[in-house]
Amino acid sequence: MKILALDSSGLTASVAVVEDEKLTAEYSVNYKKTHSQTLIPMLDAVRSMTELDLGSVDAIAVAAGPGSFTGLRIGSATAKGLGLAMGCPVIAVPTVEGLAYQMYGTDKLICPIMDARRNQVYTGLYEFCREGAESPAVYAFHILKEQCAISIEEIARCCNALAREVIFLGDGVPVYREMLGSLMQVPYSFAPAHRSMQSAAAVGVYGQVLYRKGVCESAAAHCPQYLRLSQAERERLEKEGRT
Repeated sequence: MKILALDSSGLTASVAVVEDEKLTAEYSVNYKKTHSQTLIPMLDAVRSMTELDLGSVDAIAVAAGPGSFTGLRIGSATAKGLGLAMGCPVIAVPTVEGLAYQMYGTDKLICPIMDARRNQVYTGLYEFCREGAESPAVYAFHILKEQCAISIEEIARCCNALAREVIFLGDGVPVYREMLGSLMQVPYSFAPAHRSMQSAAAVGVYGQVLYRKGVCESAAAHCPQYLRLSQAERERLEKEGRT
């Protein structure tokens, strides 16, 4: 199975090609340019460097949200356009789950936090559980709390209530690192830099898991999962007196 993976849901833009158990390529940039400037050139560079025949791609995995409204639209529009042109399905990977999947095999509670502004984070709680005692070990991915938009105080309370060591990752870590120091009542740590931000490779590998479960959709049907209204929509509702 060959998956073309895209992630432009946060600060990092990332493109990857995953074929079965092999990561063929990954190109990630976390710098000052917008995803509209970087994603397509990065995709073209990956295609050129790996001599990728787009017709050989089985599905396109894309970080479908939550995240940056503009970033999600860019990623989803790219996935839809490619899927329609190539005649292949889209795997809509929940962004927070894709982040958490980078911690494959850990025995810690996994808590991605993305800065959602307005004093909230996009977050969720996840774990990996070993299946059987055979070697090599195989781990199942479990969702303990579905991705959502809540305050850092609330997700800290959820972590404390589970009484397990927690590993945090995501672009919300630099924003809330100091606050977590006063909120956390259980042992915790932060993922290293190479595992803390969005990764198209993780989206692609987790996308394979979802694809095998039948979780995919037509390119025409795909749309981002925002979780919250955009600022423009909120302002319109406020003007109409509906909030």
